[in-house]
Amino acid sequence: MRPAAGPPTPPSLPRELHSAPLRTIAPVATLALIVFAAWLAWQQLPLQSLAALACAAPAAVATWLAHRRATHLSSAGLLLCLVNVAGCLLAAGEMGHRALPWSLLALMANFFLVHNRIATPANLLLLAGLLAIPGVLRTPALDTQALLVIALIMGFGFRLSRRLQGDRTQLELLASLDELTGLPNRRALERTLMQQIGSARNGRFRSALVILDIDHFKDVNDHYGHTAGDNALVELAAILRLELREQDKVFRFGGEEFVILAEAGSRETLASFTERVRESVQQSLHGPGGGITISLGAAMYAGEQYWQDWFSRADAALYLAKGNGRNSVVIADDLG
Repeated sequence: MRPAAGPPTPPSLPRELHSAPLRTIAPVATLALIVFAAWLAWQQLPLQSLAALACAAPAAVATWLAHRRATHLSSAGLLLCLVNVAGCLLAAGEMGHRALPWSLLALMANFFLVHNRIATPANLLLLAGLLAIPGVLRTPALDTQALLVIALIMGFGFRLSRRLQGDRTQLELLASLDELTGLPNRRALERTLMQQIGSARNGRFRSALVILDIDHFKDVNDHYGHTAGDNALVELAAILRLELREQDKVFRFGGEEFVILAEAGSRETLASFTERVRESVQQSLHGPGGGITISLGAAMYAGEQYWQDWFSRADAALYLAKGNGRNSVVIADDLG
């Protein structure tokens, strides 16, 4: 099934995983600050109530960013982290040691909102503020015990957050690789093409999209089994890795189709490159029934707004190459 033209693909996996705690904590923090502002107003503390509402406003903005703008998750997390610090210090100033449980929650939450290198100094700032406010930590009953609990919470939060950040990175790697060939998969291709389209609009490069397809791949599977087909895919991936230049990238799109994102300064350069790949595969790729060939369709970037439109031009060239007898190359300009 060919990709249809349309808007960019959804955000990457780590971004989705990072947004989950943010989307949970942000509205809770906003609601808590609004309730706290109402309580302060009921206590006839109008200035403090306004200060709480001033903290609730950026928390509400962080909530909106977390749910609506996936590209602004880092900003939303930082904003909410700062709100946590300010809100807890405000509560401690008015409630004394009764605000300590909320501060402990904020210390833990900050590790899940932002990276450790931001959460740690933010939490140290909050801790310093709590120590500076009389009646919060500097009391005979709470001094040692509270500091010990805070140290344990910060240590546990730091360690757990670091582990989760590593897991997110590992999940992104696994989600972006094809299990059989080890090449980047369609998800990685779509994300890369979106980035390349943005670069192309600024005139920073000349790129070409090459789609290649194993000729008569169904016959290989039908006559010799899926193991033979899998072996052919793995061997083709290895050949492509050897043939590509350092600046080129290859992806397994799905099935027997592979996609190359190649730097090509001109149509002639692209034609020479694709023909070299075709010849190399013809000479090196063999299956139980003999040699295996590929057909290639290529298209220079021509100012498309969406990667799907660029892909469609290369895909049309591929179908023409297969219609011309296979084991051939067609560049989109040839379709004229």
